[in-house]
This record gives sequence, structure tokens and C-alpha cells, in this order.
Amino acid sequence: MTSKNGRLYAGLDIGSRTTKAVVMDGEGRIRGTRIEDSKYSSGRIGALVFEGLLAELGLSREGIRYIVATGYGRVSVPWADATITEITCHARGAHSLNPTARSVIDIGGQDSKAISLTETGGVMRFAMNDKCAAGCGRFLETILKHALDTSVYELDSYDIDLRRACSINSTCTVFAESEVISLVAEGTAREAIIGGLVNAIAHRVSSLLKRIGIREDVVFCGGVAKNRWVRAALEEALAVQIKSVDGMDPQLVGALGAALLASERSQGEPQREPALRDSYSI
Repeated sequence: MTSKNGRLYAGLDIGSRTTKAVVMDGEGRIRGTRIEDSKYSSGRIGALVFEGLLAELGLSREGIRYIVATGYGRVSVPWADATITEITCHARGAHSLNPTARSVIDIGGQDSKAISLTETGGVMRFAMNDKCAAGCGRFLETILKHALDTSVYELDSYDIDLRRACSINSTCTVFAESEVISLVAEGTAREAIIGGLVNAIAHRVSSLLKRIGIREDVVFCGGVAKNRWVRAALEEALAVQIKSVDGMDPQLVGALGAALLASERSQGEPQREPALRDSYSI
């Protein structure tokens, strides 16, 4: 494999639920990607995913000029050349795929984020829900599995009317699960309960974007972005059309942004991290 001037760059996004890697060349072309479930040791899974992708591509670590790590476990890979927050990486990755993007919603396993972008993909402001699982992928995954005997991978097969969904009032995952169990015992249709869960996530996440200001185009990324019902509920809550990232699995957006920043960092281009005064955490 060759690239412009033989240069290759890598982004590694170690999330709480999945770990992702992207390798790209000096012309910005994606050479390979990999996604695996995160395990107990962030450092170990980061190395396994990265080395696994390199093996697929017939490369060694020495063949990568610069590596940027991001995500929940970014500090656990000391062999990366730099660590950059997932806020910056998701902004950069989403904008590269959708240049008209001015707002990004990312729903991951452990947190959810709303980011307002500059015209060049920089971060203007952001809000983040990292104190509670409500509004995150884990919230949906846990309740579907334990209380409804289904999974996030099956959601698209259900026929759901979001406007007739039942109400899930609890924002805590534990209490929400208890609420769902009570609804099941009452004989409430599974579709109505799922609709209630989806609406609860949309309400929580839409409040993040409203807090920093809705600016179109709005782009949705993260693993939960694969679900059409969550997207539909967000569009209803925000009263805007939400776009998918173009040409890539939405889970890979952070890793792509990290790879792009790796290319820029290696060439000495400075990157500005979002200022704390422009952020909100709930």
C-alpha cells in the first residue's frame, strides 16, 4: 500500500461501548477501518483494534506517521502521538463528511453531545450529558435487553408510532427500567414502550442542542444514529431535518476526525480545543 509521499495517519477512538480505528493517507482517502466492542482494559483493546487494522492492511506501526487517540480511553494508549477530546474529533470528522454541518449530535454508549461548528469544522460551543446514562446508548441497550427481551439491533423492525407512545418519566436508567417493567406487567404493547424510551432519549438530547443553539445543517453520529426511530424522535423534538454522515458508519466519525487531525498535526497545523467557557455539562 502506498500513499502520497508514503504518509499514513491513524485515528483511534476508544469509547465505553466500542473502540474504533481509521487509517487514511496523505490525500485524505480512507485506507481501512475497524470497530470492536470495548473490553475491561482500554489500553489493551485500543492496541488490539489498532494492530488488527494494521494487520488487515499489511502494515506495521512504523508505517503510520502520526496517531491521534480520542474517546473515553484515550489516555490509556501512551504510544499515540497525541490525545484530543472527542468533542474536537467528532466536530472535525462530521464536518469532513458533511461540509454544510453546523451542528452535530453524537449519542454514544456513555454520554451524548451537542456541538456547534464553525464553517471550517472547528468547535464554537458544546453541551454534554456525561453525568447520567439517560439519553445515551447504554440507557436504551440496558432497558431493551433486561425489560423488553429485545435489542438495539432489532428496533428498526418494530412499527412504532412515536406520537402515541407511552410516557417514560424517569431520567435515571434504574428507575426508568422499573417504570418499563410496570408497563409490561400492565400489558402495554412493546412498541408503545419502545416509543416512550426513544422519545425520552430525544427529549434529553434535544435539550443539549437547544441549550447551545440549533444551527442547520444538523448531523447525527454515534452508534445510536443507526436507529431510524431515534432520528425521527429527534427531528420531531427539534423541528428540523437531521442528516446522516455521508458515506461512513456513524460510529467511525470520531476516529475519522482523529485521523484528520493526525494528518494536520504532523504537518504542524495548530488545533484549538473548545474553551471551557463555551461548554455545558449536565
